[in-house]
Amino acid sequence: MAKYLVIVESPAKVKTVKKFLGSNYEVAASQGHVRDLPKSQLGIDVEHDFEPKYITIRGKGELLAKLRRSAKKADRVYLATDPDREGEAISWHLSKALNLDDKKMRRITFNEITKNAVKASIKNARDIDMNLVDAQQTRRILDRLVGYKISPVLWAKVKRGLSAGRVQSVALRIIGDREDEINAFIPREYWTLEAHFSIPGEKKPLTAKFYGTDKKTEIHSREELDQILKELDGAVYHVADVKKGERTKKAPLPFTTSTLQQEAAKTLNFSTQKTMRLAQQLYEGIDIKGNGTVGLISYLRTDSTRISEEADTAARAYIEEKYGKEYVASGETKQKGDKKVQDAHEAIRPTDIARIPLAVKDSLTRDQFRLYQLIWKRFAASRMKPAVYETTSVKIAGGKYIFTVAASKVIFDGFMSVYTQEEDEKTENNQMLKSIDKDTELHFESFQPEQHFTQPPAHYTEASLVKALEERGIGRPSTYAPTITTILARRYVAKENKNLYITELGEVVNNIMKQAFPVIVDVDFTATMEDLLDKIEDGTVNWKVVVENFYPDLAEAVEAAEKELEQVKIEDEVTDVICENCGRNMVVKYGPHGRFLACPGFPECKNTKPYLEKIGVACPVCGKEVVLKKTKKGRKYYGCEDNPECEFMSWQKPSKKKCPKCGGYMVEKGNKLVCADEKCGFVEVKSKE
Repeated sequence: MAKYLVIVESPAKVKTVKKFLGSNYEVAASQGHVRDLPKSQLGIDVEHDFEPKYITIRGKGELLAKLRRSAKKADRVYLATDPDREGEAISWHLSKALNLDDKKMRRITFNEITKNAVKASIKNARDIDMNLVDAQQTRRILDRLVGYKISPVLWAKVKRGLSAGRVQSVALRIIGDREDEINAFIPREYWTLEAHFSIPGEKKPLTAKFYGTDKKTEIHSREELDQILKELDGAVYHVADVKKGERTKKAPLPFTTSTLQQEAAKTLNFSTQKTMRLAQQLYEGIDIKGNGTVGLISYLRTDSTRISEEADTAARAYIEEKYGKEYVASGETKQKGDKKVQDAHEAIRPTDIARIPLAVKDSLTRDQFRLYQLIWKRFAASRMKPAVYETTSVKIAGGKYIFTVAASKVIFDGFMSVYTQEEDEKTENNQMLKSIDKDTELHFESFQPEQHFTQPPAHYTEASLVKALEERGIGRPSTYAPTITTILARRYVAKENKNLYITELGEVVNNIMKQAFPVIVDVDFTATMEDLLDKIEDGTVNWKVVVENFYPDLAEAVEAAEKELEQVKIEDEVTDVICENCGRNMVVKYGPHGRFLACPGFPECKNTKPYLEKIGVACPVCGKEVVLKKTKKGRKYYGCEDNPECEFMSWQKPSKKKCPKCGGYMVEKGNKLVCADEKCGFVEVKSKE
C-alpha cells in the first residue's frame, strides 16, 4: 500500500487532519519555521546579489531528522503549511531542509480544516509557488537589513538592546504623531441648547434640539447663547414640518483579520495578540464532545471578504430555515475600494453555519466561546437582509429660530436579529412623535443650555491602530499583532486603559528615526513597499530588483548617521545629586523604562534612584519644584517633587507664566500657552526665548 506523509505547521492540526485521511497517511508537524537567517550575523550577502544564508533553527535538528526518515519511507510528501506567503515559505524551507525530490513532493492548502477541504486539497495538489516564497523572502530580507543596520545606531546613541524595524518604526511614528496632535490641541468652547415642550393631550414632554435659522447655527459662547435666549423670550412655538420616511442599515461584511481584531477589542476587550491566539485555536481544531477534533473557523489571516459558494449557499439555507425567507439577503454586499487583497482567501467564517455557538459552548473555554460566537453572528448577519427603520423628523418653529426632533424605530430587524454593534443601539430615539402633526401648537416648558469644549483626537487603542495601519496600507493581516506586541515589549509604547501612549524611550527612538532615517519611517514609503511585495507575489516584479533599489539608500543613511554619531560623543549627563553611598555625583542612564540616576562608581557602588528632571517651574499648589515623572507603564507627566504630600499633576508641561485672565497656571501646547482651566479658555502664542 502506498504511504503518504503530510506535514502541517502546528501539532494541534495533526489530530484534526489525521482524522480526515485514511491509515495510508502519516501526519507530522514542522512546529512552525525550520530555517531562518542566522541571529549572530546579517546573513545576507550584500556584495553578491543579496543572496540570503539560511541555517537550521536551533533545536530543530532532531525534529528535521525524524521528518527526513518519515519522508524517505513515503511515496509522496504533501506540504500542508498555512495557506499564505509565510506558509508557502515554510513549505519551501522544509523542501530544502528535508532534501525532498521535486517529483515526490507536492504542496497542498486548505482554507478550513474540514473533511471536504482537506480531501479536496489532496486532489488539487500543486508545485510550490515561488512567487509567494519570494514575496515572503523579500519581506524577511528587508526587515533584516533595516533591523541589523539601524539597531547598532540606536545602541550607540541611546542604549544596547533597542531595535528598529521596518513596520514597527512606522507604527511607533503614527502613535508619536497622534501624541503630538493631542499635546498641541487647544479646546474650543461651544454650547448646546435643548427645549422642553408639552404636547396637548400627551403626558410625556418632548425634547428638541436648537438648530438655528434656515441653516445650522453653532453657539460659540455664553454671550451668543444669551442673545438667542433673549430673542426667544416669549416666543410661541408650533410644529413647522413633519417628515416621515424609511432608512435601511446594511448588513455588515464578514470579518477580515483587521476587522476581527478591531471588533474583538471593542466588544470583548481582547488584545490583538489574544484574538489571534484564540482564532488560531478555533482554526486548528477543538475537541468537540461527540464529534472529535473539529476546525471551527476558516483561516484567520486574510484581508478578503469573499465567501465560497458552498458556504454562502449553506448560510442562506440555514437562515431561511431558522428565521424565514424574508431574512435571506437578496444579493451580496461587496467590499468597498479596489485595494489589492492578499491571497485568494475567504473571509473568516464558521466552517459549518449549523454549528451554533451554544451547541459547542461546553467544549470551549469562555474566551474561545466568546470569539467563536462573534465570528458566527457576524457571518450569519452578512448573509441577511438590511434592517429597516421608520424615521420621523420634526421641525419646531419659535420666532426666527428652529428646533428639531428626530426619532426612529425598527420596523424590520433583518440582520440585527442576529448581530448588533454599539452604534446600532445608540441610534434609537424612541420619543413619542405619533400625535404630532404640522401646525400643532406646543406649550414651552423650559430651556436646558449646556457648555461643552471640543475634545482632542483620541489616543490610539490597539483596535484603532490596526485600522490606521490597514487604511494606510502598512503591513498585512499577519503583521498587525506582532508589530503591536513588539513595540509594547520594547517599552516604546505603554498601554493604559486600552489607550496606547508613547513612552520617554519611545520618543527618543522615534526622534532618532525621524532625524536619521526619514525614509524608513515614512508612511507612504512603507505602503509603497507593501505594494511592491504584492507585485512580487503576482510575478510582475523580480524580488532582487526591489532589494537592490532599497539597499543603497539605507546604507547611505546608516553611514551618515554613524558619522554624525562619531561627532556627537554621548557622555553620561552628570547631575548635582550626590550618591549617599560613596559621595560621587550621580549620572543619568537609560534603562528599559527610560532614564534613571546611577552612581558612576559602578560596579563598586551599585546605587540607583529614579531620575526626577526639574523643569524650572514652581508648583502652582505648594510652590516647590515641578518635576518630570513617569507612570508605572512609562507614560510621561508633570508632578510636584513633594508628592504624595502635594497632589499636583499635569499631563501637559506647566509654564512659569500665570494666566493674565484668571491668575491660574498655564500649560504648553505646541507653540501656544493655554490656561489650564478650560472654562477660562485664555490662549496666547508662546514667546520665543
